Amino acid sequence: MQNLPEKNLAVELLGRLLEGEIKSRFASNVVQNRSIETAQVMEKLVGMAKKFREAASRGDQLGLSEDEVRFYDALANNESAVRELTDETLKKIAHELTENLRQNLTLDWSERESVRAKLRLMVKRILRKYKYPPDLQDAAVELVLQQAQVMGESWAV
Repeated sequence: MQNLPEKNLAVELLGRLLEGEIKSRFASNVVQNRSIETAQVMEKLVGMAKKFREAASRGDQLGLSEDEVRFYDALANNESAVRELTDETLKKIAHELTENLRQNLTLDWSERESVRAKLRLMVKRILRKYKYPPDLQDAAVELVLQQAQVMGESWAV
């Protein structure tokens, strides 16, 4: 399995094989089944905790704030942007978007189309400034604005 190119598929396959083997061996032992199920749940919880910890420290690794990481993720959602732009450029865009959106969001911005249009134009200008790939730029603008809407509620407080 180490030589397989799709490691995640190999791990998933191995997990399913082990699960099937465990079920077939201990199907009639209720006590053993409960302990195995508990162990599996604990293993999954530990795995989830590790992923959460990694995600939380990701901002430190990138040198970005939590808010900037959210916009960075929205921008990096476009594969051609990741290929064409450097990581530093995506960080600069995320930083500039965070600062500009935080300064320009009003309490009712998500309900007023004129304010949304102004913000949409501002985001497009920032993306063009850094030569963000145009193929999915409109999708990136909408994703950034969706992210801003979610974050705007906490910024307004």
